Amino acid sequence: MSHAAPQTAAPPARRAVPLGKRLRRELRVRALILLLPLLSRLPRRVALALGAAAGWLAWFVAPRHRRVALENLAIAFPDRGRGWRARIGRSSFANLGRSALELLALERFDLARAVHFDPGSLETLTAAHAEGRGVVAISCHLDNWELLARRIAAEGLPVATVAREAQDPRLTALLERSRASTGIVSLWRNHPGAARGFIRHLHKGGVVAALIDQDTEVAGHFVSFFGREAFTPRAPADIALRTGAAVVFGRIRRVAPGMHRIRLSRLVVPASGDREADSIALTAAATAAIEEDVRAWPDQWVWMHARWRTRRGSIR
Repeated sequence: MSHAAPQTAAPPARRAVPLGKRLRRELRVRALILLLPLLSRLPRRVALALGAAAGWLAWFVAPRHRRVALENLAIAFPDRGRGWRARIGRSSFANLGRSALELLALERFDLARAVHFDPGSLETLTAAHAEGRGVVAISCHLDNWELLARRIAAEGLPVATVAREAQDPRLTALLERSRASTGIVSLWRNHPGAARGFIRHLHKGGVVAALIDQDTEVAGHFVSFFGREAFTPRAPADIALRTGAAVVFGRIRRVAPGMHRIRLSRLVVPASGDREADSIALTAAATAAIEEDVRAWPDQWVWMHARWRTRRGSIR
């Protein structure tokens, strides 16, 4: 485990996207838009099976993402064998595909019947919300994280999500419409007014959800994740400390092909008086909670993301 002190850093520099990769993305987006009317009409069981099959196939036809997944699994689980890591990696690809098709079939199933709260979880969130200072809900890319926000919004809570725009503006628009249909406000992270929108929503007593388990082009802290420093977004912790909002950690896990459970718990907000140290401590605590859940359900996390890409000294 790394014993170096956590480090705060500015966003990493943007990386240019090669022409070949841009062309492949364009073909995928056009194919999705063309197939969307058909996919959205699939029976849910068919959608789940088809999505899982597509994810399983992606494991074999996307060697770069497969390699990243196996490298990450070796970092996180050095004592596990290659066969176990490959099985978990394939399962994570299948779960991602299953979740994608599940979202497309969202209008064809009862969300309340498919997604349940663990005992006391909804009460934890409503109690935090009742304090009247807003709630920062920190989460991660476990299972079908989009259903987590939708299920909470279905309880009548005013939810906004902070997220990175999709790689294509057409996909961003699709996501925004889908979230809006369930009452969720989208705050796009790279939009100039995102931070102000985050704070305004909290001041109105709303719930703002943010995922902090990816290495992205935002300001962040280096904190431990599976014993190795990982560059982690700091904004949710910063804004919680600035506004006095309650902080809740939420996660969702798949307990059957079409069934999920949500667990919500309070995170203690540090109050040392040193805003920078408190931001690091809160980010580290949330990341430790994420690690605990990823260890419990490793086949439902996004191992294909380059989580440990940014290193100390590599940020200008």
